[in-house]
Amino acid sequence: MTNDQKFEAKNRELIDFAENLFTTLRERVSKCEEIRQVPEETIADLIDGGLIRSTVPRRLGGSEIDYRTAMLICAAISRGCGSTGLVAANMLGCALTTALWPEKAQRDVWKNSIDTIVTGTLIFPKGRAKEVDGGYILSGRWPFGSGINASSWNMFGAPVEENGKQNDPELRMFLVPQKDWRVIDTWRASSLRGTGSHDVEVNNKFVPYYRTISVQEQLGDCAPGCKINTGLVYKLPIFAMFFSWIGSVILGIAQGTVDDFVNITKSRVTNYTAHKLRDLIPMQIKCAEARMSIDTARRIYLQNCDEAMAIVRGNNLPSSAQRMRWRGEGAFAARLCVNAVDMLYTASGGAGLYDRNPISRAFRDIHGAHAQITQSFDINAITYGRSLLGLESDNKLL
Repeated sequence: MTNDQKFEAKNRELIDFAENLFTTLRERVSKCEEIRQVPEETIADLIDGGLIRSTVPRRLGGSEIDYRTAMLICAAISRGCGSTGLVAANMLGCALTTALWPEKAQRDVWKNSIDTIVTGTLIFPKGRAKEVDGGYILSGRWPFGSGINASSWNMFGAPVEENGKQNDPELRMFLVPQKDWRVIDTWRASSLRGTGSHDVEVNNKFVPYYRTISVQEQLGDCAPGCKINTGLVYKLPIFAMFFSWIGSVILGIAQGTVDDFVNITKSRVTNYTAHKLRDLIPMQIKCAEARMSIDTARRIYLQNCDEAMAIVRGNNLPSSAQRMRWRGEGAFAARLCVNAVDMLYTASGGAGLYDRNPISRAFRDIHGAHAQITQSFDINAITYGRSLLGLESDNKLL
C-alpha cells in the first residue's frame, strides 16, 4: 500500500468513526442542551476516535487530513448533534491553524499531547493589542467562545494599536493558555444551546512574539509554521477556507433533517383526516426538493475543497477571484440547506413545535449556524459580486 493509499484509508476510518457516532450523539443531545456544553463523555469520544488530532501535522503523529475529509467528519457529527458539530469544527479548525504558528508555539501547545484542545474566538474588533518589548499586551472580551470550557488554549483576534494609525491597524491572532483568560457564563441561547459559546475575557496579558501571527501571514504558504509543516493543507489561506468549517455544520444539520423528515413521513398519518402523509403529493415534492437542495450544496462545498487542494498540489496558490468565489458559493450552499430545513419544518405542522421532534431542534440550530458571518449570503455575495465586476475585494481577510 502506498503512502497516499494509507492516508486515504485513514481518512475513511475517521469519517466512518464520525458517522458511527450518530446514535450516541442523538442519545446525548438533550443532555448537551441542558448543560449548555458538549458532555465530557462526548469530548472523550472525539479524542479516542482520533478526531481532535486529525488536523494536527503528521510529523507530530496527527492525521493531517484535507478540507474535504474535515468537512465530511464535521457534517457527520452535526447530523447527530448540531452543537457538538459546531464545537468539533472549531476544535479541528483551530488545531489546523495552530500548525501555522512558529514551531516554539506549537511545542507549547502539543508538548504533552497532540490531543490538546485549541479553540478560537476571532472577532477582531472585540480585542486590542499593544506592542511591548518581547511581544504584546492583549485585552478584550470576545463573544461566541464555542467549546471554551473544554479548551486548554484559545486563539484571539485583535487589532494592534499603533500611534497615528487608526484607520487600518494590523490584525493579529494571539495564542493564549487557559490560565490567562476567563470564561464569562453568557450562553443562554435559543439555538445551538449545547455549544457553550460563552464570552471570554483577557485582561492585560502578555503574549510573546512567537505566540502571535498576523493575518497577512495566513494568506497562503507564508506562515512561519509552513517551514516545518509542509503538507499541502497548510499552504491554503485559512480565511478563504472558512466556508468549509461552519458550512460542514449547516450541511450536516440539513442532512439529518431530511433523513428525519423522510423517516417520520413514511409512517405518519394526519391528525384530522387520518391520511398517510407519504401519499400526499406536496409531501413527495418537498422531500425531493429538500434532498436535491442538500445534495447540490454538498457538491458545491466538496468541489471547492477539492479545487483548493488541486491548486496547491500544482504548487500554486488560489487567486483572489477564486477565494472570493469560494466564500460566495459557500454562502449560497448554506442558503440551499437552510431553505430546505425551513421547508421541512413548516411541512411538519404542529408536530414540529415539540422540542422532542429533532426537526424542531434542527430548525433552531441551522439558523444559529447560518448567522455566522462566513455563511451570510448577502455579505459574501457582495464580495463575490465585486470580483465579477472587476472591483477590489471588500474583505481584507481574503
